[in-house]
Amino acid sequence: MKTIITTFFLSFFVLIGFAQEKTKKQLKEEKELAKQKEIDSLIESKVFEFVANRANPQGVRSIDMTTNDNFLRLKKDSIHSEMPFFGRGYSGIGYGSGGGLDFKGVVNDFSIKKGKKSYTIKANVKDAADSYNIVLDIYFEGTAYLNINSTHRSSISYNGEIHKISVK
Repeated sequence: MKTIITTFFLSFFVLIGFAQEKTKKQLKEEKELAKQKEIDSLIESKVFEFVANRANPQGVRSIDMTTNDNFLRLKKDSIHSEMPFFGRGYSGIGYGSGGGLDFKGVVNDFSIKKGKKSYTIKANVKDAADSYNIVLDIYFEGTAYLNINSTHRSSISYNGEIHKISVK
């Protein structure tokens, strides 16, 4: 009789232990919610960097950029870009001048729009040589899609992620 009672209590405590564990779905939802809160705080602060892992130039297959240093940093009212460029240059670009989209400038016409699953950030930046129209779509899981239109170059887009600005 003691073994039956002992077995009953042991199985009862084991079942309670399993009932309190979170399911994989609950853990995934909690992780997604935490990432979304992190993205929300980065967008709200307007201080973050985009790092690309793929470049998508016009008319060419995508290019892996995991081994290339690149970034587009947004700091409140300014943007600093050091993104490689693969595409066609038009008037105003001298032969052999600057291979990338390297520029710093004050942001003009800045807007943030929140959608169901992403944010869309639009900005215009002018430097001494060119004018850039930037559209950055940031998804709640942290991935992002950057499109840069330039006055003197063909349009190019990048896939990547946003992060806190790392101090190097």
